Amino acid sequence: MPLITQAFVLGAGLGTRLRPLTDDLPKPLIPIFQNPLITFALDHLSGLGVESFVINTHHLATQFESLFGRGTYAGHPLRLVHEPDLLGTGGGIKNVEGLLRPEPFIVYSGDLLTNFALEPLVEEHFRKGNDVTLALRKTGLAAGMALQNGRVVDIENKYGHAGEYDFANVSVWNPDIFRRIPAAQNISFIPILAEWIGRGGKIGGVVLGDGKWFNIGSRAEYLEVHRIIEEERWKPDYVSSAEWPVHVAADAVVDPSVCLSGFYSLGAGCRVGAAAILENTILWPGAQIASRCHLRNCIVRSHQKAEGEHSDTDI
Repeated sequence: MPLITQAFVLGAGLGTRLRPLTDDLPKPLIPIFQNPLITFALDHLSGLGVESFVINTHHLATQFESLFGRGTYAGHPLRLVHEPDLLGTGGGIKNVEGLLRPEPFIVYSGDLLTNFALEPLVEEHFRKGNDVTLALRKTGLAAGMALQNGRVVDIENKYGHAGEYDFANVSVWNPDIFRRIPAAQNISFIPILAEWIGRGGKIGGVVLGDGKWFNIGSRAEYLEVHRIIEEERWKPDYVSSAEWPVHVAADAVVDPSVCLSGFYSLGAGCRVGAAAILENTILWPGAQIASRCHLRNCIVRSHQKAEGEHSDTDI
């Protein structure tokens, strides 16, 4: 199988649907059993053979710098590109043109958590000689992509073809795309692809229905991901750490009388007082839980304090 060794990972979104959680962290950095969400994308791509990464940033960009400040991830070169003004998915691709080699590359959303196989996407791209190849899926969120014989023939019914699939937030691109995107503009790549279809562009699609696919858009979905990982013992093959998922960080201080139940994760530096009860609750690093506190279906953000009884609350 031909290899693609470079990837552009989208990290610049505002994560507005997840507020107030994203007041503290960019959405791609929210912890999933203590691993930043974007690291699943990087590990997934590394398993495919990707050797270098570019990530765009905007909201709370310094937190990306803290995580990736050495310019590498798992031994692979990694560049951060800050967007002072958001450029959208298309503008973001154009903005990193000078950082990518003139060869095919993968674009992967940094807030996506999935374990579907990427190999069929790459194989189809080269086998069909496509300009762009999109991963498609029936997600239940949208169905704007019309697919016929492996070719995307319409997007959002622009040409009269009803869609059946959603874009699954992973794609393969030839460098020809750069000349089709205007510089320094906030633009999505979706209308660019729709126009390219009308001009004879080879826009392929591969339905990837295997594995799981999570696009976390609410606190309920954030908690649900943890529940599924816990109850179904779900762990993507590309996560190599034997210690993940992490339920209690090594330096968390938890009184022996604390009751932990359901799915839970207590981040680095957390302190939980005597006789506290935590049910289906996630503590971000540095959270402080008072004695006899009772939390049910809660998320306690970094360095926040909780006391008393709370249900279905972000603290």
